[in-house]
Amino acid sequence: MTMNAPILLVEDNKDDEVLTLRALKKSNILNEVIVVRDGAEALDFLFVRGAHAGRDPAIVPQVVLMDLNLPKVSGLNVLKQLRADERTQMLPVVVLTSSKEDEDIIESYKLGANSYIRKPVELARFTDAVKTLGLYWLLLNESMPLRRPS
Repeated sequence: MTMNAPILLVEDNKDDEVLTLRALKKSNILNEVIVVRDGAEALDFLFVRGAHAGRDPAIVPQVVLMDLNLPKVSGLNVLKQLRADERTQMLPVVVLTSSKEDEDIIESYKLGANSYIRKPVELARFTDAVKTLGLYWLLLNESMPLRRPS
């Protein structure tokens, strides 16, 4: 994956989406951000099916930023399905949520989340969190090399 690979943002709350996009831009993260608004659409995008069946399957997100409390399919169920499929089992997934439930944290890591970040409410703290997130996941982290289907 290149540094220009997109970020997949899975977020149903329009205010949180705007805040995240603003924080990414303010942090000079230039990757394209693809926004999907529920767990089912996230799975359709990642598995190139449904409304996303026509997209280029070679476009793989560098990182998935995902809320847990999603309509249709919960973030935990999306994570479970991603880790169960060979095509997406190594895809970096950062849970970005307002949930403070210990069970959500534990379950996220059990299901293979790479990171769990609570959304801070203050814009400055949130921007700092997103900047750090971008620095790590988009610049410093070595992504899993793409395996070509045989």
